Amino acid sequence: MLDVYGRRVFALSQGEASGEPPLLILHGFPTSSHDFAASLPMLSARRRVVLLDFPGFGLSEKNPKDSFSLVEQAEAAVEVWRQLGVTHGHLLAHDYGTSVATELLARRERRLLPIAFDSVTLCNGSMHIELAKVSLTQKILLHRRAGPWMARLGSRRFFGSRMRKIFGQPDAVSDAAIDEMWAAIQHDDGHLRLPAISQYLHERTHHWQRWIGALQRLDLPVHVVWGQRDPIAVPAIAEQLAIEIPQAQLSWLPELGHYPILENPRTWSATVNGFLEQ
Repeated sequence: MLDVYGRRVFALSQGEASGEPPLLILHGFPTSSHDFAASLPMLSARRRVVLLDFPGFGLSEKNPKDSFSLVEQAEAAVEVWRQLGVTHGHLLAHDYGTSVATELLARRERRLLPIAFDSVTLCNGSMHIELAKVSLTQKILLHRRAGPWMARLGSRRFFGSRMRKIFGQPDAVSDAAIDEMWAAIQHDDGHLRLPAISQYLHERTHHWQRWIGALQRLDLPVHVVWGQRDPIAVPAIAEQLAIEIPQAQLSWLPELGHYPILENPRTWSATVNGFLEQ
């Protein structure tokens, strides 16, 4: 647990420094870095892997006074890396983490980022918010009055039913794994923070030019790896990213949905490692 600007932030570093750049992972909404637990042995076999739970998520502090802005989450990630002695690495982001990644890339473009990236991997994220199919649940969480009400009434059963609708196959992830996801959300009353965190959807619209512009001008190798059955971050987003990012390589995972990391860790990890080893 690290102290990051007065907040407790969970971070994990696994794997030996081997001369290869480390892999820096940013997780999705509403879950945590635990999403990568099954993939971690494969990802860390040849390089150091660094993960964190963003403030408001997982085991990190969930202060009700925080805004949980994507801009602040980017600042938290940079500080975690600084404290862990990271100076450069491959950036990998899933879902919510992809928007944090675009903020980091916008800072890099302006030479305001104190860390160098060797490559970027983007996985099933709705950076192109105009193409995304935002769920009804997230739309309700955005509402000033209905959002807190929904958060208080949330249950493991409801969460599990919603998650199974966004997998490539409803039974792709075990009940035990969904139990762990829900426990991480509930930890330290995190489910009550979901309405505030959900405001990031507005940030995607507000900062569209800054963040998508940074992708369009990016001068790094980029891997767009996508569960093709994703009903939220739909395939059209991956196709658009592959077109507009100069050095983008697109890898489809045809049978997988919004959480390919959990649905088939072995296939997803092999796809990620194949790009990193090029």
